[in-house]
Amino acid sequence: MEVIVDYLYRIGTYNKAVVVVELLFIGLVVYWAVNFLEGTRGERLFKGVIFILIAGSLILNFVVEQFGFERLQYLYKGFLITVLIIAVAAFQPEIRRALIRIGQPRFLKSSSQQLSRTVEEIITAVKDLSATRTGAIIVIEQQVGLGEFIDTGIRIDAKVTAQLLKTIFHPGTALHDMAVIIQGDRVIAARVQLPLAESDSADGLQLGSRHRAAIGITTGSDATVVVVSEESGTVSLAVNGNLMRGISDSQLRKHLTTAMVETMPFVERLWKIQKKNAATK
Repeated sequence: MEVIVDYLYRIGTYNKAVVVVELLFIGLVVYWAVNFLEGTRGERLFKGVIFILIAGSLILNFVVEQFGFERLQYLYKGFLITVLIIAVAAFQPEIRRALIRIGQPRFLKSSSQQLSRTVEEIITAVKDLSATRTGAIIVIEQQVGLGEFIDTGIRIDAKVTAQLLKTIFHPGTALHDMAVIIQGDRVIAARVQLPLAESDSADGLQLGSRHRAAIGITTGSDATVVVVSEESGTVSLAVNGNLMRGISDSQLRKHLTTAMVETMPFVERLWKIQKKNAATK
């Protein structure tokens, strides 16, 4: 108890403004990291590392000050270095994706006009695929990165066109199986393997692997997924782990426009306004 009282007393002697700023900064960094890793395998690992750092530091400080175990403190510092090295190796895909995002901001790659054209290209492809009963699953990435799933497929990085999507999903082609992932106005990868939702996760409906994959990827991320049934040609939309079946072209256009165009980041909107103002001068 005396140790806790002494610790609280020392905190009271610190500059409160500095402490508040430091806590806010740490909180923002942790929030950004958790938000970036949400829906990926690195999320739980990051939370585990944070728990070890916080819990270990608090317990160790108490034990050292209470019993004077300096050697235990020395071993803990070595343990933290080991954890840091393991974390860097484990977070390699996430670190690479973060650096790519920093180097290539989304708002410099896709304008609202380009995204609107992309929506129409997707709708045209889906309409033709539905008419021919060609199975397809199109994943549209939002804020949560899907890098770990992209790595399971074949990278393409080509402009989204109806012809490209129909060619990819044409039966017999090397890439027709599994999913396509779209970032902005680019087809990033095809033949991507997605996690399957549990068979009883959709109100008891009997779903095929495409629909279960659509539910599975949208349960752990904010992606929007369009599915074309191979058996009936029915078009479905998966969002937030929910599946909407039998949607029309107008409904699909509304959902895709909301997901891809109207939810552009504020920085992107500001950049567009500044560019337009500069052009009128």
